[in-house]
Order: sequence, then structure tokens, then C-alpha cells
Amino acid sequence: MLSSYRQIFAAPGTLAFSSAGFIARLPISMTGIGIVTMLSQLKGSYGVAGAVSATLAIAAAALGPAVSWLVDRRGQRRVAIPTAALAVVFAAGLLLCAHFDAPTWTLFLFAVGMGVMPSAGAMVRARWAQLYREEPAKLHTAYSFEAVVDEFCFIVGPILAVGLATTVFPESGVLAAAVALTVGMALFTAQRRTEPPVHPAVTRGGGSAIVNGGLVVLVLTFIATGAIFGSVEIVTVAFADAQGHKGLAAIILAVWALGSGLAGMVYGALKLRSPLSTRFFAGVLMMALSMVPILLVASTVHGLGGLLAAGGALLVAGVAISPTLISAMALVERLVPAAQLTEGMAWTTTGLALGVAFGSSTAGWVIDASGAAAGYWVPLVAGAFGVLVALVGLRRLRAGDPAPEAGRPAAEPVDLER
Repeated sequence: MLSSYRQIFAAPGTLAFSSAGFIARLPISMTGIGIVTMLSQLKGSYGVAGAVSATLAIAAAALGPAVSWLVDRRGQRRVAIPTAALAVVFAAGLLLCAHFDAPTWTLFLFAVGMGVMPSAGAMVRARWAQLYREEPAKLHTAYSFEAVVDEFCFIVGPILAVGLATTVFPESGVLAAAVALTVGMALFTAQRRTEPPVHPAVTRGGGSAIVNGGLVVLVLTFIATGAIFGSVEIVTVAFADAQGHKGLAAIILAVWALGSGLAGMVYGALKLRSPLSTRFFAGVLMMALSMVPILLVASTVHGLGGLLAAGGALLVAGVAISPTLISAMALVERLVPAAQLTEGMAWTTTGLALGVAFGSSTAGWVIDASGAAAGYWVPLVAGAFGVLVALVGLRRLRAGDPAPEAGRPAAEPVDLER
């Protein structure tokens, strides 16, 4: 299995841009939960905390595709550096407003500005696609490796954000995310020789990538997936708080990501022949079903034992995540033109961000109204919606399946920056 992963790093510069991309992606897993942890301590309301986090996600959903469109047209370095710097400036404003108890509306204002953060995951995958587009087996392995990196981000990121915010000072989690964005983007954009070529507007016929019907289905399904991510994060923090062990929330969420990361590592080494669309639908179905045990555990088991049981349920639930996202991004690579690849991937991130926004805000209000355990109904309902959308749109997704006669192995990406 490891030999497959060693092969993809034979090309010069691959280890450098992938490593830098890991650091640049950490803020995605740190910022949302860092805001929730910070504001729940400073403001005393999960509703406000979830709403501000949701605002950031909505802003990223609205601005992300435009930033990625510019990346395809003008180049990664020329766009990523100024947009990352602008995101850091707005993050500083949010921290100052939270620290000095500025009016609540100012928190939402600066959260909107942070939405210009560039998509490091999409840019990393665009580099892999540039290197291995003609070698599908290596591209499959590369995308699967990045899925594991994503999950590792979601293991390390929440632990850092929640751990810092609860043991140092409330604002330290978001502050660390801003530092990671600055360092990561500086290192990533310094890798010039692996940067994909610019695709000028004159070569980009057909308008935006979102006009592709299959991509629309993926984005709608990713909205449901993002709602699972966003709601599980905020509900788990609240559930741990209700059991008197708020600091353990980061460990529980890390276990969830660990399950996904291990599954992604194994999945990347497999040589599967089943259609991508079928694998994607099966993954969406499994994600939805995996929310049932965590709801039952949270509703019936309390105290430290309840937290341990919740961690076990989330470990199992995580197994469905990476394979689903890998198959989804493989479909993106096949459904949209190469000149629109970064934008196409950014649209899936937009779907995730919208879902995170809806899931975190809805879960926040449910928690305030009915308690932490009731909040786990939100990801279950979101998962059911995802299954419905994927089932209805399955015919459009089949356009991304490789032709049987070509004998071409499936190539598969991911991101997500949930």
C-alpha cells in the first residue's frame, strides 16, 4: 500500500507543495470551531456563536468560487497572496471586536470579510491534476492522499483551536488559524515550478463550471454533507460541555476525523472497478445511516461514559467520509474541463460551506432550545436530504463514469475544507 503513495512523490516539488498545502488548509478546520468556542465563552450563547460561524461559511461559499475563478485565470500566486492577506486582516478585526466586546453586528461584518480566504485544497489538487492527468492510477492515489491530509487537518485543527481557546485565552484558537494561513500560503505560493498554467478567459468557453448538471448535483449533495459536518461539530462541543468535559470535544471530533483518514488511506490503495457514481451514492447513504448511532448514544448515555460512547460512534461514522469525498472530487475532475478545474472544485467547497453554515446555525438554535442531545437530529435530517438528492441526480453523475471499453481506472480527488 505504501509503495503506491511513494510513487506519486517521485516528481520534483510534490512533497513541498503538498506539505505547504497542509499548513494552508489548517485554518479551514480551525476557524469555524475556534469561533464557536471563543464566542460561546465570551458571549455565553451557542446561538450567536453558531450564527457567526455560519456567516463565515456563507461568505466563503459566495466568494470562494470567484476567488478560484481568478486563480484559474490569473494564477495561484497572484491571487492567493492578496486574498489570504485580506482574510488575515478581517480575522484580526473579528478577534479585536470579540475581545473588546464590540457590538454583535461587528462580528458578522468581519466574518463576511474572512470569506475571501483562498481554497488551498483546490489549488493543491489542481497541481496534482497538472502532473498526473495522463496517469489515472497515480492521480487516484494523489487525490486519496490529499483526502487523508484533509482528515489529518481535521484531527489536528480542532484540537489546536479548542485546546488553545479553553486553556490559553478564548481568542487564541482563531489567532492560531490566522498564523497558519499566513505561513502556509507563503510557503505554498513559493513553489513556482509546480504551479499550473494560467487559463485565460478566451480559452474558457461555456461560462461558469456550475452550469454543468452533474456538478450541480454534487454541490447540492455537498450542502447536505456540509450540514452534517457543521452540526456535528457544534453539537459535539455543546454535548461535551453539558457533560462537564468541554475540552474533550476536540478529542471526540479528532476521532471522527481519524476514522475518515484511515478509511481514505485504505481506499486510495485499492484498485476499484465499480462506477464512480455508484461509489459516491453508497458513501452518501452510509454517511446518513451513520448518524443514527450517535443520536441514540447522546440521547441515552450521559457523563464521561456518554462522551466515550459518542467518540466510538463517530469513529465508525467517519469511515464513510473520505471515500465519499474522494469519489465526488473524482467526478468533478471528469465532469468539468481542465481549464475550470479549480473553480469546479471550489464549487463543491461552496456547497460544503453553505451546508456548514446551515448546519451550525440550525444546530445552535436547536441546542439553545432543546439541549445538546437533540442537536444530533440536525445531521441525521441533513444526511437523509443528501441521499435523496444523490438518488434523484444519479443519472447526471453517471456522465462522469469512465467508459467501460476504455479500461481507464477511476481518478479521484477530494477537499475539503469542510
